[in-house]
Amino acid sequence: MFETCEAIVMRTVDYGETNKIVTLFTREWGKVAAMARGAKKPSSRLSAVTQPLSYGHYVIRRSRGVGVLHQGELIDSMRTLREDLFAAAYAAYIVELTDKSTEEQKRNPYLFELLLQTLQYMSEGRDLEILTFIYEMKMLAVLGIPPVLDRCVRCGATEGRFSFSVKEAGFLCHRCEASDPHRFPLSSASVRLLRLFFHIDLARLGSISVKESTKMELCAVLSAYYDEYAGLSLKTKRFLQQIGELKDKLSSDGGQGTSFSL
Repeated sequence: MFETCEAIVMRTVDYGETNKIVTLFTREWGKVAAMARGAKKPSSRLSAVTQPLSYGHYVIRRSRGVGVLHQGELIDSMRTLREDLFAAAYAAYIVELTDKSTEEQKRNPYLFELLLQTLQYMSEGRDLEILTFIYEMKMLAVLGIPPVLDRCVRCGATEGRFSFSVKEAGFLCHRCEASDPHRFPLSSASVRLLRLFFHIDLARLGSISVKESTKMELCAVLSAYYDEYAGLSLKTKRFLQQIGELKDKLSSDGGQGTSFSL
């Protein structure tokens, strides 16, 4: 029996001379795999709809293992993401993060909407780094490892100067910071943004200016926290770091802020 779903193509693997096994993240069923017969042929009606990051409606015969992809209709090809090196790298990273963090056929409409909205914002040209930070913060709850952001993790203080402790999994106030000599000092802007990114409804994203120095603080905290608690090895993360180094070389920003709406 064939069923219709709304889905994003997460990845594809060649199978034989002409076929692909396509992994779809669906709104209805979560992550599913399906055989797309003949999809490697340029003339195939499945060729375009099985490109990575494509978003559309798909007709699938499901099974406990690999199902069969019968047809698809694109809603958004996300072509602009695939054609830009930087955008493609960030998009590939959040997709792989989602892939490695989810089980097969476990429905999660919230995560589907979060992934779709983030990819659409990226394709519109919004700040790739900020969108990735927001996605990473929200994925911490999905992974079951959210940090303590509303108070000092040791004394419960809600006012004062804060740093971030990976060891303590949250903020430390200035009175407790000595408990972790490896803590990350944070500007007030980074403290505010970590809280904002964790709680904000992505659909309400509007305009904000973030300095490069603040982005560096956020990146350092999130990278260290994921390394410690997530247990994920992502090829796209390493590539993203290389892309970041290339971007730094090409950038003539000089530390100015980057704008998008809030």
